[in-house]
Amino acid sequence: MHSVKITTVGASSGVILTKEIMAHLKVKKGDTLYLTETADGGYRLTPYNPEFVRQMELADEIMHDDREVLRALAK
Repeated sequence: MHSVKITTVGASSGVILTKEIMAHLKVKKGDTLYLTETADGGYRLTPYNPEFVRQMELADEIMHDDREVLRALAK
């Protein structure tokens, strides 16, 4: 298990990631990380996943274009 420290960054707060953690996540300074809530109430920290973003954009488009069909199926 790894621990991280919360520190002040300007008027906000930030988390310090060690070189080991960054290497494991395959990220570098300036990359975006995403927090996903887990079933046990915790969070999972993951790097940017372009395939997931693409799938979500397609899902948004389908839900918008076919909202009447989806509404009927939900009943």
